[in-house]
Amino acid sequence: MELKRVVITGLGAITPLGNNTNEYWENLKNGVSGSDLITRFDTEKFKTKFACEVKSYDAKDHFDRKEARKLDLYAQFALIAVDEAISDSKLDLSVLDLDKAGVIWASGIGGLQTFYEEIAGFVNGGNVPRFSPFFIPKMISDIAAGHISIKYGFRGPNFSTVSACASSTNALIDALTYIRLGKAKVFITGGSEAAINEAGLGGFNAMQALSTNNENFKTASRPFDITRDGFVMGEGGAALVLEEYEHAMRRGAPIYAEIVGGGMSADAYHLTAPHPEGLGAAMVMKNALEDAGLKPEDIDYINVHGTATPLGDIAEVKGIKSVFGDHAYELNISATKSMTGHLLGAAGAVESIAAIMAIRHNIVPPTINFEHEDPEIDNKMNFTFNKAQNRNVNAAISNTFGFGGHNSSVIFKTLQ
Repeated sequence: MELKRVVITGLGAITPLGNNTNEYWENLKNGVSGSDLITRFDTEKFKTKFACEVKSYDAKDHFDRKEARKLDLYAQFALIAVDEAISDSKLDLSVLDLDKAGVIWASGIGGLQTFYEEIAGFVNGGNVPRFSPFFIPKMISDIAAGHISIKYGFRGPNFSTVSACASSTNALIDALTYIRLGKAKVFITGGSEAAINEAGLGGFNAMQALSTNNENFKTASRPFDITRDGFVMGEGGAALVLEEYEHAMRRGAPIYAEIVGGGMSADAYHLTAPHPEGLGAAMVMKNALEDAGLKPEDIDYINVHGTATPLGDIAEVKGIKSVFGDHAYELNISATKSMTGHLLGAAGAVESIAAIMAIRHNIVPPTINFEHEDPEIDNKMNFTFNKAQNRNVNAAISNTFGFGGHNSSVIFKTLQ
């Protein structure tokens, strides 16, 4: 069968760099750091005291009190991002075939704050268990997709993808596949995460995954720098409206880019460490290129996973060199987690928007906070260090890799 073409017609974001897509993009291209001291709880007992929190956020600005009580923060972020994306897409829900509109939403962890609060309340509450009736529906990682579907009446395929930090890239790939196969005309997809709390910070600290550079918290996320010592936690969400090309053209929809391929692979190596030779990273990019029908030299920009972990950055660069050969030196590469922090399950969606906006504006956002070369990383490659660069971006890859060895890559290009 002939596969349908799929385009991006709406974007929405709430991030540590801005509470809508335009704010996010402006701060991204200007190299702004979203890292700051944590405000939400007392970090005195923790090794890490900073993160990339969403700024100036008050649930009362978006939800009434009764509604907010039913929503974990990760679901609040989801609904805010989706509302912007649907508005941006100019979708008219009164004429849309809601049976052909679906939701695939991702979260690597789900309602961690709710889980933490409910268990702490039980432990400290004496002999009588007192749990909120909203405990389970606030905590489960699929519930954001359910809320989105209910709010907008979308009756098409509806589920959540969970693959750690690759979760929302997997969501995009699944939505692409369903539309290609004619199973839906429109999908709301993306991801959200809200794990900056005592449990999240303590858990990642125990794994030694987080930067502990408390004296230089603004510049602690340092991808490819030899002084890097782990990732900085981020939070927020991003939503994309994926639409069958012909459907979008018939209604005169705004089109940002075409989504032309996706790849998935597994390292099959270690729970938290990447394959040291970047074999899974190389395979997932090869799979994405094959799915898109593109050659390595067709790619102009890679938004890398780039978490600023000692092993991860090296492995990803090895994977890129394996796939792209000499063209690896013609690419622009950037790690936008240097600014947003690591949004975990939402990272793929947030970084896909960065790739799409790079195509739209022909600007590659930077990898900030770089000072010192790592001899194990080929610094002849263009990592777009410290300042955005202007270049024609016709096609871009966004990479995400998750604990458990989950790898996902998605490719966007200009509409032709």
